[in-house]
Amino acid sequence: MLPPTVALVTGGTSGLGLAVAERLVAAGVIPVVTGRSKERGDRAQELLGDPAVYVCGDVASESDVTQALDVADRLGCLRIVVNCAGVAHAAKVVSRKGPHPLQEFMNVVAVNLVGTFNVIRLSVERMITNSPVEQERGVIVNTASAAAFDGQVGQAAYAASKGGIVSMTLPLARELAGSLIRVVTVAPGFFETPLVEAVPEKARLGLDRDLVHPRRWGNPREFSGLVAHIIDNQMINGETIRIDGAVRMSPRSSHRPGE
Repeated sequence: MLPPTVALVTGGTSGLGLAVAERLVAAGVIPVVTGRSKERGDRAQELLGDPAVYVCGDVASESDVTQALDVADRLGCLRIVVNCAGVAHAAKVVSRKGPHPLQEFMNVVAVNLVGTFNVIRLSVERMITNSPVEQERGVIVNTASAAAFDGQVGQAAYAASKGGIVSMTLPLARELAGSLIRVVTVAPGFFETPLVEAVPEKARLGLDRDLVHPRRWGNPREFSGLVAHIIDNQMINGETIRIDGAVRMSPRSSHRPGE
């Protein structure tokens, strides 16, 4: 008898990650969710119920990710990794305050890009020892952003970090194919998540002008539905899939921080 299937969901304490964890629980998968806020983590654990487990940690920390993976190993067999952890950021290259703080740029890349790769490398080390099920040992789903393609004024750091995720998807999929592990990236557009709560109303109205159809922001359940399909469909591999209602952000919709 096969051990229970376990999924590691980074950033699984709120927003898109929490929606993914909820869908996995409904599908009979045990999610191990991570996040840096213990308060949000405890709320997520209460919402998800058993058998979900919350592990406090930072995706850019090798020890934190290792701890989460150790928990996953104790619960069953890690076959799914969904990388949803990330930070939003907006700052112009030069504003009235001076040049873009270099440390801010490095911090965004460290969490969004380096953190994603850190989780992948440590997870794959364990996945490759899995016994294949239907010719597959595991699947990794990353979260990029429409900003990887349509980055706006003030999004140099954010767009660079998400573009890096897009760029490494195909080479990772090619490398891990021999180990029967798929790698896919999802690039969401505007979704109702805690990350957008800080967007000023004026800026949000500007973004709304670029909506095509549907003319609304996405629901995290729609994102999790796509992730669930990717997990189930073995023919989806090495691809970045936009889920954005055909939005293509124009320069006029830019939020111009620091002005």
